[in-house]
Amino acid sequence: MEKLKNLTKQSEFKRKIVIVLALIVLLMAFGIINPAYLSYTNIMTILLATSTNGLLAFAVSWPIMTAGIDISVGTVMTFSCILSGVAFNSAGLPIGLCIILGILVGSFCGFLNGFMSAKLGLPPMIASLAMQMITKGLSLVISGCKPVYFTECSWYQKIATGNFLGIDGFYNAIIILLGMCVVSYIIFSKTIFGRYTLAIGSNSEATRLSGINTDNWLIGVYTLCGTYAGIAGLVLSSRLNSAQPALGPGYEMDAIAAAVIGGNSLMGGEGTIVGTLIGALIISSLQNGLRIMQISTETQYAIIGVVLILTVAFDQRRKKKKTVSKNNT
Repeated sequence: MEKLKNLTKQSEFKRKIVIVLALIVLLMAFGIINPAYLSYTNIMTILLATSTNGLLAFAVSWPIMTAGIDISVGTVMTFSCILSGVAFNSAGLPIGLCIILGILVGSFCGFLNGFMSAKLGLPPMIASLAMQMITKGLSLVISGCKPVYFTECSWYQKIATGNFLGIDGFYNAIIILLGMCVVSYIIFSKTIFGRYTLAIGSNSEATRLSGINTDNWLIGVYTLCGTYAGIAGLVLSSRLNSAQPALGPGYEMDAIAAAVIGGNSLMGGEGTIVGTLIGALIISSLQNGLRIMQISTETQYAIIGVVLILTVAFDQRRKKKKTVSKNNT
C-alpha cells in the first residue's frame, strides 16, 4: 500500500512537471512565431484573461473532483453580473451591495445545482444543463437583450483593471486570481472539505457508509462552484465595465478544459489547485497566440476541443493503468 502511495505521488509530480513544460513550450513557440507575444504588455493581457478563465476553472474543479460536472458556470457568471448591474442601475442599490448580491446569486445557482443532483437524483450534467438554460434566459429577459453598463460608478472598472500597487499593467484581477488560488489551495489541502470532496469522487457509496452525509457535502461543493462563478462575474464585468448577456456560453468549456489539463480527473477522486491554474494559463496562452496569428474564433474552439479530447483520452488511459497497478499490488 505504501508503495502504491509513493507511485501515485510520483505520478502526480511528473504530471505537474509535464504541464509546466507544456506551458513553457507553448510560450516559446508563439514567441518564436511572433516576438511581440512575449512582450510585457501581452503577458499581462494573458494573465488578465486568465483571471476569468482561472476562476471558472477553480469553480468546475470542485464538482469534477466528485465525478460530477457543472456546465452552467459560464451563464451563471453572466447572470450574476447582469443582476448586479440591473440592481445598481435600475434599483439604485449601493454598488458594494450589488457586488455582494451578484456573488450570492452565483452561490444560490450552485446550491440549486447541488440540490437537484443530490436530493432530486438528477445527473449533474442534466441539472447544470437546466441551470444553464434558465440563467441564460433570465439574463436576456432582465437585461432586455442589451449590455448592462456600470459607467455610473467611476471605480468599478478599477476592481479588475486597476494597477496593483501602481505597477503599470499589473492588474488587480491578477491579484484576485492568485488570492482565490491560495484560498482554494487551503480549502483543498488543509480542510476536511477537500478530503471529503475527493473521498466522494473516489467512492461515493463507501463514503456514505462511513457516516458522511454525501448529499449535503455535494450541495456544498456545487454551492462553492457557484460562488466562484459569481466572483468571476464580478471580475469580467469590471474588466468590460459592463455585463454582456450573450457572453457567458462557451466559458464553461474553457474552464473544463483548463481543469482537466491541470490534472483533475473527470472520473473523480483526483484534483489539484495549482495544476488547474497552470491549465487555465495554457488555455489563455493558446487562445492569445491563436488570436495573434489571426486564427478565427471558430477554429480556436475546434483546436481547444481537440486538446480537450486528447487530455481526457490521456486521463482515461492513465486511470486504467493506475487501476491495473492497484490490482496487481
